[in-house]
Amino acid sequence: MLDDLRQQPVRLDKWLWAARFFKTRALAGAAVSGGKVHVNGARAKPARPVRVGDRLQIRRGPFEWSIVVRALETQRGPASQASLLYEELPESARQREETARQLRAAPGPRNMTRGRPEKKDRRAIIRFIRPKE
Repeated sequence: MLDDLRQQPVRLDKWLWAARFFKTRALAGAAVSGGKVHVNGARAKPARPVRVGDRLQIRRGPFEWSIVVRALETQRGPASQASLLYEELPESARQREETARQLRAAPGPRNMTRGRPEKKDRRAIIRFIRPKE
């Protein structure tokens, strides 16, 4: 009977939460509503039913997953169990690794200022603004 229940369609936001793509169901629903998740190439709504064999494209920040749904689940379980719910396409995995490598190699943001000017800096600013006559 439990297998019969799992073959029933599951809401997209609930499945994304159970598969551990998002930490909360609300975040999953917001991502789907915002167009970050596509089902079989089409934009979807959070209540859209997901079925085994559906192809999902999920975008989170700079990373994108292309997966095929292998099992349905409505309860969030451990990560080892969640990874059995889908199969990631090899091209997607390579692309995510390449993106991660590029992000690690890119220089981080630099703060051009040191913060508030110190006394010496303030005096230099004043001398610049009001030069001696």
